[in-house]
Amino acid sequence: MSIDHHLTPSLSHKEKAISFLQLVALGKVREAYQQYISSSFSHHNPYFPGDADSLMLAMEENADKNPNKKLDVKLAIQEGDMVTVYSHVKQNPDDLGGAVVHIFRFQENLIVEMWDVGQAIPENSPNENGTF
Repeated sequence: MSIDHHLTPSLSHKEKAISFLQLVALGKVREAYQQYISSSFSHHNPYFPGDADSLMLAMEENADKNPNKKLDVKLAIQEGDMVTVYSHVKQNPDDLGGAVVHIFRFQENLIVEMWDVGQAIPENSPNENGTF
């Protein structure tokens, strides 16, 4: 079920950020952008130009290559117009995945800026607490 931000302004920024990430993971990238991304969106992923279209196309390409991608949100924190989401992202069921942090800045109920950083989960880690 899709959520139209114009019809559901009562959703918190945190709920919108999580919904955006879940839609992207499901391969519904354009739907995610239509619902949650501002026309003045910019991002800070160092592997792509900072505009909305380049990142959207890269997300679509990733979704095509990884139709069984899974995103499991472990923690989400909202403070004012900022939201941080910590997730376990697996490109496919056999993938150990990565720990990913997305940081969103909202303006007028839409995402206007995003940062993302990730760390691959090692096969053998000496940390007894685990990644999550």
